[in-house]
Amino acid sequence: MPLFEFTDASALLGTVREVDTRKVSIQVNSDEDLRKAKVGQLVALQVASGVDTWLIAFIDKVMKSVVSNSSPNDEQTAEKNESDEDQENTINSVKLTLVGTTRWIAEKQQTVFSRSLVQVPDIQAKCYVLHDQQLENFMSILATSGVKSNSLALGKYTLNDSATAYLDGNKFFQRHAALLGSTGSGKSWTVAAILEQAALLPSSNLVVFDLHGEYKNLSYARQLRIPGPEELGKSSDELLYLPYWLLNADEMQALFIDRSEFSAHNQVMAFQDAVIEEKKATLSTLDKQQILSAFTLDSPIPFSIEKVIGTLSDLNDEMEQGARGLKQGKFYGQFSRLLTRISSKLTDKRYGFLFGAPSSEHQYDSMAKMVAKLMDYNADKAQIKVIDFSEVPSDILPVIVSLVARIIYQVQFWTNHETRRPIALVCDEAHLYLPKKEGQNPVELRAIEAFEKIAKEGRKYGVALLIVSQRPSDVSTTVLSQCNNVIALRLTNGDDQTTVKKLMPESLESLLDVLPIMDVGEALVVGDAVLLPSRVKINPPNEKPLSATIDFWSVWQQQSDEPDFVGAVENMRKQGRS
Repeated sequence: MPLFEFTDASALLGTVREVDTRKVSIQVNSDEDLRKAKVGQLVALQVASGVDTWLIAFIDKVMKSVVSNSSPNDEQTAEKNESDEDQENTINSVKLTLVGTTRWIAEKQQTVFSRSLVQVPDIQAKCYVLHDQQLENFMSILATSGVKSNSLALGKYTLNDSATAYLDGNKFFQRHAALLGSTGSGKSWTVAAILEQAALLPSSNLVVFDLHGEYKNLSYARQLRIPGPEELGKSSDELLYLPYWLLNADEMQALFIDRSEFSAHNQVMAFQDAVIEEKKATLSTLDKQQILSAFTLDSPIPFSIEKVIGTLSDLNDEMEQGARGLKQGKFYGQFSRLLTRISSKLTDKRYGFLFGAPSSEHQYDSMAKMVAKLMDYNADKAQIKVIDFSEVPSDILPVIVSLVARIIYQVQFWTNHETRRPIALVCDEAHLYLPKKEGQNPVELRAIEAFEKIAKEGRKYGVALLIVSQRPSDVSTTVLSQCNNVIALRLTNGDDQTTVKKLMPESLESLLDVLPIMDVGEALVVGDAVLLPSRVKINPPNEKPLSATIDFWSVWQQQSDEPDFVGAVENMRKQGRS
């Protein structure tokens, strides 16, 4: 049975007048036919060769141009029309963007849709608008093609709300993805909708970096959180300590060393030497000879930061014998500011998850237990892990988030290929810790470099990124450029719209003009994971995240209790809400 049967002229839009690779211009004969064309609508174009083969395109632009018959260089025409108005003709035209081909596959006895173009349309080829039954026929092909073992139901097509929009789950995570939209556009709902479906798979593995505690109420997820000041010293399955010895050399230097100081190079050298000696001491005590012969400064081995401080302090105060008695050592006084910075970090309880972890977190096998919390997928509610970073100070947030991501990536890298299982990192509010490199401080640079490495190489080792942000123009260009799938919700800022357009093939840029006018929860989905670049109404999740959006006017209309300002001030002082 043919896919399209245009038996009358009601669907005929016009004929092909101009072809340029993916861009096609249609000549429309009458104003009545021109009214059939709506921007964003789908059309089908005839292909001369092939059984039941059609090119599918989007309408980009609808134009009615007025052309005068008179010419200023034609004196006879000018004289003739001196007393009469110039005669005018109208040219009706529609601009299209080709997006794929439908064709009958005899071997499969079915019609399939492909993003490839078997050929471009001939001049004078007929163009038909898809609506009613013809549109339903085409959308049913998309829906049927998407129903596979690896399908991920995202929502309903805006063009036809009876057809389900599916993503290819493999391609969506294999090639990284970006979920972008202004505040209140529905990003959290979309993330939760994806997580819900992933949680149903027996061995899915996703880690959500939750910056504001939006996903802490999801019942199907394992909830982890970086401990705040009031929880220090406690051990719990929910608490995720990140002891300082997990940091690599660059991350530790970003925390402690001010590169602008004259003695910075000596501080780096002495600090690294002291750390290496303490790590050697740990390995020697544990008789780890094989590791001792191969470890590096970056190897995550527990060591005593207090002993490192003692070594630096001795060098800073060292006096040595000279020709006329004692004199100042070569490092005398050069580490004073470094020691002050380290001391201030160690005594600041906001950094307690780094420097105030209980002794059980400083054992040789502590890292393996922590990795199991992050990456295990067999235990109850282990398929989805939500890490609450809301207690982490903003000045070190980038390096802490990147530390978790880097550990996951490195464990994947060093896991045997036969036993390696893929894992996806959902980076919520990515603009807060993945800004553009230009002019960033050392802490942010360490985070950007870690995520850029994952973006470039992660798929080889089964690590995927889902970048979620309300300000894509502020996110690292390198990371975004590696995202081959984009779910773009409503974006009202011009810079953000421009950034998203740069992620798209040039032929699809015109589709993004709808970004500022889309409804809440409506998205434009483009990329390798979707058969057809489409506007989709996202399915709302069963368990909704804790939205940060407050209905101000509605709340102001309600009677309220007496505010507890004393309690709020006390919470601020103790850095906790319990």
